[in-house]
Amino acid sequence: MKKTDFDFDLPPELIAQVPLPERSASRLLHLDAAACTLDDRLFRELPDFLRPGDLLVFNDTRVLPARLYGRKDTGGAVEILIERVTGAHEAVVQLGVSKKPKEGGRIELADGSHAVVLGRDEGFFRLRFESPEPLEKLLLKLGEMPLPPYIERGAEASDLERYQTVYAREPGAVAAPTAGLHFDEPLLERLRAMGVQFGYVTLHVGAGTFQPVRADNIADHHMHREWLNVGAHLVEQIRHTRAAGGRVIAVGTTVVRALESATVEGVLRPFAGETQIFIFPGYRFTSIDGLVTNFHLPQSTLLMLVSALAGREFMLDAYRHAVAQRYRFFSYGDAMLILPPAPTSAPVPAH
Repeated sequence: MKKTDFDFDLPPELIAQVPLPERSASRLLHLDAAACTLDDRLFRELPDFLRPGDLLVFNDTRVLPARLYGRKDTGGAVEILIERVTGAHEAVVQLGVSKKPKEGGRIELADGSHAVVLGRDEGFFRLRFESPEPLEKLLLKLGEMPLPPYIERGAEASDLERYQTVYAREPGAVAAPTAGLHFDEPLLERLRAMGVQFGYVTLHVGAGTFQPVRADNIADHHMHREWLNVGAHLVEQIRHTRAAGGRVIAVGTTVVRALESATVEGVLRPFAGETQIFIFPGYRFTSIDGLVTNFHLPQSTLLMLVSALAGREFMLDAYRHAVAQRYRFFSYGDAMLILPPAPTSAPVPAH
């Protein structure tokens, strides 16, 4: 299967540059893959498609202000985008700089502290930050929100709140789990009141999520690494949900990747560690019964993931419909609810 099999025409003006004033005022495209139907709704109408006893699983990662600016010893300007925090003072990063620094090179930051280049790692750089403060505190002091490359404006003060889910609590991501950006407290309260249950994973989204698929044959693509945690409490929640006849609905592709990474031979188990899972058509899902997600980039691994869930042709039809109906695309854009043609998973056995 070729990456060009996942292409579609997207007018640039449909790429959302700013969020809507209200999170839940975004649009929702409901995809019923069993009936092959599309339904144009609003996101605040999501409760219409859920039932008491269903379990929504969220990614509770918190986005760090992961973009920094500095200067090399030679005076050249450097933009640092954290990819993954790997220790109290170390990180894997992308560097925006005219001439790549060598191992041992130093970058001076705005507060006078320095970052030292330790080496290269799969196209990224490894840096050690020589600061008395842990890296997370340094980022809170000097960093700005790392808006995606297709948002063609600088980060603003309002992005500190809007490029963050209302339930974010575990710092470590450098890109938002954007399906969750549509949920506000009134909508969450409505869902609770109708008997929908909530569960949480943590997957720290890395900047590698925006890396393009370079291999023509998608089976040759290698995914970036991301850290995740699926806890024992969530595993029990899912087991009880299934036993009671409820559905497990993932909020975002990061939740899907976390749950599928924690599933071994069809059994979901607690897991903490890194994943490089790549999901594309032909993959058999075992952990979810539906997905809330945003609209994704052409030829991207995330478009391939949702195509594995609902079928490539139906998914591309949905994208063409969304373009024709002027949906807003990508991180600050609109959302879709995908309900697959049949249950994708089996009960999670006790262990």
